[in-house]
Amino acid sequence: MPEPVETTDPEGVDYGRVMQLTFVGTIVVGVPVVALASLAVSLPTWSDRAEFAIRAGAPVWLVLMLFAYAIERRRAAEE
Repeated sequence: MPEPVETTDPEGVDYGRVMQLTFVGTIVVGVPVVALASLAVSLPTWSDRAEFAIRAGAPVWLVLMLFAYAIERRRAAEE
């Protein structure tokens, strides 16, 4: 097994991991939430669909990002 090319040992919150958790959480949780919310709205054109995805997805992303940050902050405090 080759040695890793690059490793990090961050002090405090690992923001790279926060970004990874936010990305995965947005796909796993955010996409179904936005898809279900879109069922209750008339979206006749592609621009309406894109605007809805942005407006509904942004708050979901923000909540998931804050949740991921809180998890990492707690993990950093325990170490």
